[in-house]
Amino acid sequence: MPKQVDHDARRRQLTEALLRIAGTRGLQAVSMREIAAEAGVSLRVVQYYFTNKQALLDSGLAELGARMDRRVKQRAAAAAGGLSTRDVLAAVLGVIIPSDDQSRLDSLAWTAYYTAALTDPALAAAGLTLPNALENFLTVRMTAAQQAGEIDADRDPRIEVAGLLALVNGLTSSVLSGQRSREAAIKIIDYYLDRLFGPAAA
Repeated sequence: MPKQVDHDARRRQLTEALLRIAGTRGLQAVSMREIAAEAGVSLRVVQYYFTNKQALLDSGLAELGARMDRRVKQRAAAAAGGLSTRDVLAAVLGVIIPSDDQSRLDSLAWTAYYTAALTDPALAAAGLTLPNALENFLTVRMTAAQQAGEIDADRDPRIEVAGLLALVNGLTSSVLSGQRSREAAIKIIDYYLDRLFGPAAA
């Protein structure tokens, strides 16, 4: 009997190999052959599941987005009861900051994608999907918070969200470079959230 192959598991295996390469050596080191070697499979297996490098890169972006989504949901599940808008922002912004080896590797892979996208229009367009969706989601929450009187009426929700995301992206770079610790970065995020919403409830 021929061996049964779990095709979804195989695609995940190859995508994970791609992200390990991207996070440790950069996207310029990614090739079908390198992914085959990293995953411990033949080149033909990689070519069977992904017709070209762009398809592989797209799968990597999708997986990075899915991993962040899972981390946000895990953080939300750990908080008992309903989450306030401030809690949602703290959860989302907090998971962007690397907290362990895996999230650090994912942040490095994101950085590799961002760097490559600066000179690759196709990759740049694909790479904007998640950031735009995240900004839109948080802007909707921020607008609702403003309408509920949780933040000042003179604030621009989208500008506030864009500023917070830019802040967190910069903090992520400083954590990856060793300039500051994750704990110090989280304190800075809390500082800015306090300025928007007031201090968090104890």
